[in-house]
Amino acid sequence: MTPPRRYQFDNPLPAPRQEPPLPVYQPQPMPGPAVYEDGRPIVVQHIHHAPPDRTVQRVALGAGVGGGAVAAGVFLGPLLVAAISSMAISIGAVALVVVAVSWGLVTGVKALGGPEGERAAKNVASVAKARRSRG
Repeated sequence: MTPPRRYQFDNPLPAPRQEPPLPVYQPQPMPGPAVYEDGRPIVVQHIHHAPPDRTVQRVALGAGVGGGAVAAGVFLGPLLVAAISSMAISIGAVALVVVAVSWGLVTGVKALGGPEGERAAKNVASVAKARRSRG
């Protein structure tokens, strides 16, 4: 004969755990500065150098070029690009104004000059065409 099953629990909840105490900061005395046997202090000096951030500067430093050339490359490179871009924009604006004025003049001469104006406009166009074919 088998014993009857028991559906009875003594303690269904888990036992509470004891939390470990939090660590307490206890300052320790710092070691004194290191000294040589004759009493002179040992100086530990950390010098941090930032690596060059551009390929040209890396090549320049690898080739033994001085810091002045590297600084000039860092400073004058972007300055040169800005100056060339500014000149290109200015020349483009001037070219646009020249095209607009010349178109307006040719149109005005054709409209106001009658047959003589049309001949003059054709003459200007043929002279420009001749110059292009010559050059």
